Amino acid sequence: MNEKYAVVVIGGGAAGLSAALVLGRARQRTLVVDAGEPRNAPAAHMQGYLTRDGMPPSEFLALGREEIARYGVELVRDRVVEVTPGKDFTVVLAGGRTVRARRLVVATGLKDELPAVAGVAERFGRDVLHCPFCHGWEVRDQPFGVLASSPASVHQALMVSQWSKDVRYFLHTVAEEELSDEDLRRLAAAGVEVVPGEVAGLVTENDRLTGIRLTDGTEHARSVLFLAPRAVPQTGLLEGLGAELHDTPFGAYPVVDATGLTSVPGVWAAGNAIGFAEQVVHAASGGYRAATAIVGDLLMTDLDAVAQV
Repeated sequence: MNEKYAVVVIGGGAAGLSAALVLGRARQRTLVVDAGEPRNAPAAHMQGYLTRDGMPPSEFLALGREEIARYGVELVRDRVVEVTPGKDFTVVLAGGRTVRARRLVVATGLKDELPAVAGVAERFGRDVLHCPFCHGWEVRDQPFGVLASSPASVHQALMVSQWSKDVRYFLHTVAEEELSDEDLRRLAAAGVEVVPGEVAGLVTENDRLTGIRLTDGTEHARSVLFLAPRAVPQTGLLEGLGAELHDTPFGAYPVVDATGLTSVPGVWAAGNAIGFAEQVVHAASGGYRAATAIVGDLLMTDLDAVAQV
């Protein structure tokens, strides 16, 4: 309990490390608690981050850890299990350590819950993908499949048609009558073939996806499958602190201002902790914004305390 930090950052992904870098450079004693479960771990490379395009996520994080260490930021591999508000926040780690923090950055991200289709989990991040902006270029012009998980999956099928003109939309558990006339018109305009029937599993050869098998035994030759995982926000700590959440089609996320400040004084959130669509570049930016706001907040708090003496 004698360990007091200016800021504890919960989560050591792009958002958390970016926040820690700025805080360290601002001479704020900072602790990063990282459970070591980055969302993009299944991907071999990350794309779309200027100057870091194609870098393996593990290498990106390793470089980030090296950078924050230069500024005296401490990083521990552990998990925060409890946070109690007070004059300072009391932060309890799974390993038994308890520390105090004046401010918190919650960058706990989210988990992707995959459809229960045989072979999907094993190939996720390789030739089973979810984001064409992340992976579309690398698989361009190949035969695509898109696995429907809801009628809203039509949007994904339409989007990926920009990277391949050979796209089949597998309805899986979605009934054809659930598609609107507008959906059907757009799918036809994009050249996307609608395939009714439930998907039983994937067909592979030499550790590569070669097809999609339906429950009736029909096989469709495909080398890439796009799908939409169910996002599971990791908001337990924020909920425990009483943070206001708002519902989205991808789960409930904290209400934040432009800097990531939640409805709980002294608690900021960044990265996928605030939304499903935050890519690595967005997460790093969000961590930076949160950190600069915290530095200013701590400064003004301390100056006001001195002025009132």
